[in-house]
Amino acid sequence: MPRWIKFLLALVLGLASGLIYGWLISPVEYVDTTPEILSMDYRADYVLMAAEIYASSLDPEPAARALALLSSLPPAFTAAEALAYAQASGYTQSDILLLQDLTSALQTWQPGVSP
Repeated sequence: MPRWIKFLLALVLGLASGLIYGWLISPVEYVDTTPEILSMDYRADYVLMAAEIYASSLDPEPAARALALLSSLPPAFTAAEALAYAQASGYTQSDILLLQDLTSALQTWQPGVSP
């Protein structure tokens, strides 16, 4: 048997055994994770859901509480960051408007003061 066939066979067996071990025998399990670990596209979607919460109640406090789980930064900064990402990523105009409304509401919102 030629050496290159042995090499390819060893490579295929190594890849197969690594995939079997990683996917079936000992897969990664995430336990007690927070939204902080989400990538930016999922973070923007999470902020969009908070914007929908705000749009339904016009109370920024529930949205701010939801955004507090996403980042240790102020909620207005988190919303502005998601708005910039949404504009750059081609979100729909209605989604961008929801994010703009939430961002402006959070920039003037003072915790503990109801609207």
